[in-house]
Amino acid sequence: MKRLLNTLYVTTQGSYINREGTTLVVSLDGEVRLQVPAHTLQSIACFGRVMMSPPALHLCAEHRVGVSFFSEHGRLLARAVGPTTGNVLLRRAQYRAYDEPATAQAIVYPIVLAKLLNCRRVLQRALVMDAYASRHAQLAAAEAKLRQIIEQIHPNHAVEELRGFEGEAATHYFESMNALVLENPSTFFMRQRNRRPPRDPLNALLSFLYALLAHDYASALDGVGLDPAVGFLHRIRPGRPSLALDLMEELRPVLADRLALTLINRRQVLPEGFVTTENGAVY
Repeated sequence: MKRLLNTLYVTTQGSYINREGTTLVVSLDGEVRLQVPAHTLQSIACFGRVMMSPPALHLCAEHRVGVSFFSEHGRLLARAVGPTTGNVLLRRAQYRAYDEPATAQAIVYPIVLAKLLNCRRVLQRALVMDAYASRHAQLAAAEAKLRQIIEQIHPNHAVEELRGFEGEAATHYFESMNALVLENPSTFFMRQRNRRPPRDPLNALLSFLYALLAHDYASALDGVGLDPAVGFLHRIRPGRPSLALDLMEELRPVLADRLALTLINRRQVLPEGFVTTENGAVY
């Protein structure tokens, strides 16, 4: 079994990553901030104005450390990986499965079901907490709608039908998101889920966390020889890690969404941490 290693996130603007022997050194204004052996990493995520030397990239390629470059706000710009590894027959089977409706359906069904169950679990958890007592009716209504959709889903549904169930459930789930925010509700408030660009701080925070999760999944898929771009629930298009997005769906509610709510409700993320641009985008 492959042991997944660490991801190094470099978010400080002006950071520079270079190579020293078999280690990667992160420095800022000439001062070393971190030095880590390359073999202990699985991937590196660079956000914004972060530079990396060619020798450092070579070291990452040698050790199969995937490097992703994002905008400062979390939009994927490029990925650098070493030579493709893994069994070519595995990727061939993946491409064939994409073109076989029955196989794609068998893959999509558990992904959608698991996501909806975890969305419902987030709401159920809130329903038993005293802090949400005043919002019990709203959360209970959303939980009931998710339960009804889950009961309708069947393995024989086509992929398009499963996408429809997932979309309907996501609408009810995100409509209840405001009821889960206890601190600074006037700032952390969404009218609907939006992205590219996000239009409010809550959507901005969720999008940023989803970008981190997608990066880790894409790196893990590369590591086992699968093609991150060929997914089944998310339609394929150039530059989109569709399979990574597929596999992270079930973990969005319990990892990213709950983390976002925890950061907000513990006041570890505050309104001052967000900037609104002239076109209304929030970062």
